[in-house]
Amino acid sequence: MRPVVLCFSGLDPSGGAGLQADIEAIGQSGAHAAIACTAVTIQSSQQVFGFEACAAALVKAQATAVLDDLPVKAIKSGMLGTTDNITMLTQLFAEQIISTDTPFVLDPVLVANSGGSLGDEKTLVSAFRQLLPYATLITPNTHELRALSGEQDLHSGAKKLCAQGAHAVLVKTSHDFDSGDIEQYLYIEGEMVHKSTLPRLEGEFHGSGCSLASFIAGRLAMGDDLIDAVKSADSWITQTLRAADDPHPEDAQAQLIPNRFIHS
Repeated sequence: MRPVVLCFSGLDPSGGAGLQADIEAIGQSGAHAAIACTAVTIQSSQQVFGFEACAAALVKAQATAVLDDLPVKAIKSGMLGTTDNITMLTQLFAEQIISTDTPFVLDPVLVANSGGSLGDEKTLVSAFRQLLPYATLITPNTHELRALSGEQDLHSGAKKLCAQGAHAVLVKTSHDFDSGDIEQYLYIEGEMVHKSTLPRLEGEFHGSGCSLASFIAGRLAMGDDLIDAVKSADSWITQTLRAADDPHPEDAQAQLIPNRFIHS
């Protein structure tokens, strides 16, 4: 069968982000998505109202059922929600339940694009650091990068996360709204190896970060090297945002939902 990406992510009822974004993006990458659900959120495409995290034992049981059954070629984590879930995923790597040779894309979700809380940020930041040594790639937005690294300068922050154990960091400036085009910088082992410039499209998008990280994970599962996977994802995500659905066309401030059924 197609290579499998095992995703640890939460349910977004609107279908804009979370596990549905993972499934659609990974499917478009050519791989197959399997999901260990980490939380059930209460949210629309515009706002997070609350969430209930799944117990770590339940998430682990979901993951091990997939690992025992399917040809998992990559791992992706998004919303983990609790320190228990982060610790559980760390233990899966440490105990070799997940091979440390398996590419792992870590999207360190702290808050939703709409600004709603998805867990206590301070404790999540501390817990995420234990996952860094297992990460093939970490894909923080600028807020997450600064929170995780303690650095305001994005390049210094990326280098620091590499020094703390992450193999590579993809710096995304999409959340710096005072800048022009979106610039992305890929650091591998502390050195910038690739820079891309993407057009800053009008509006805000619900689930773009989930989609980008998942597509990269899918391409890694398919055998791409990291730079090629990022380049392919850049091209694909731009198309999905250009074709995004607008659930509230009467509201210029409403978030759009990426149309992920676009071929790269």
